Amino acid sequence: MGKASKDKRDLYYRKAKEEGWRARSAFKLLQLDETFDLFTNTKRVVDLCAAPGSWSQVLSQKLKDVPDSRVVAVDLQPMMPIENVTCLQADITHPKTLKLILDVFGGEPADFVCSDGAPDVTGLHDLDEYIQGQLVLSALQLACCVLKEGGTFVAKIFRGRDIDLLYSQLGFLFDKVVCAKPRSSRGTSLEAFIVCMGYHKPAGWEPKLDESISTEEFFAGANIGKQAMTEQADYGVATEPRVIAPFIACGDLSAVDSDATYRPGNLKGLDPVQAPTAPPYKQALELKRKNQKKST
Repeated sequence: MGKASKDKRDLYYRKAKEEGWRARSAFKLLQLDETFDLFTNTKRVVDLCAAPGSWSQVLSQKLKDVPDSRVVAVDLQPMMPIENVTCLQADITHPKTLKLILDVFGGEPADFVCSDGAPDVTGLHDLDEYIQGQLVLSALQLACCVLKEGGTFVAKIFRGRDIDLLYSQLGFLFDKVVCAKPRSSRGTSLEAFIVCMGYHKPAGWEPKLDESISTEEFFAGANIGKQAMTEQADYGVATEPRVIAPFIACGDLSAVDSDATYRPGNLKGLDPVQAPTAPPYKQALELKRKNQKKST
């Protein structure tokens, strides 16, 4: 029996090629901007987990006419250059990365921090949600160190059983937290995006990146995690307050439906917008070639 799978090359995949985006995820940020107007009064932006660079392309286009604007893209994987974007191959959890970003900004804080990063999913939803949650918290740590007061943070999340705990934690750092689902994000996917606006540091808390401490230790003193737990008088058990964030669908209803099937029409093949810089299987291919040469 053959393997049943959904072809991921939908119309957004094709539109990305036609319009010059490196990935279909560019439309997700564009549709989030349509709803939340993310780039008004924005000059300094950090794109975390940026490879292959579609969100950085959108940011570069949106800010190209803004005087003194700066866009920094950070990822462990190498990225091909993007016009008006400073690409850093670095670890988002390392203090040196924070210094590099601030150097690009001339010591000034960022107006907007975003992350479209996600792990290679295993299909085990609980595990995938946990790993994604840790990635979001890692991005949030850097955001807390680089964002200005009133700044905006946007990150990909996987909605699961305990996602309301993340909403409650973010509520201690931002005036408004919204869960958003762009039309270009498949309805069959657990993927969504948290849009956090109005950043404010709790009084007396100074965030500081340190790769030797845990996430819980980083947020100690910020009234997050265990610090935010409340006592249940009836049972005497400490529990985390749970919050339901507003849910908003983004993107015009007349836009392409990512889960729909459309007639192909007269379509011609398109070359990749950008070839892979370092595919994860590159080393495996090189080893295979070496073994073949030895056998001959």
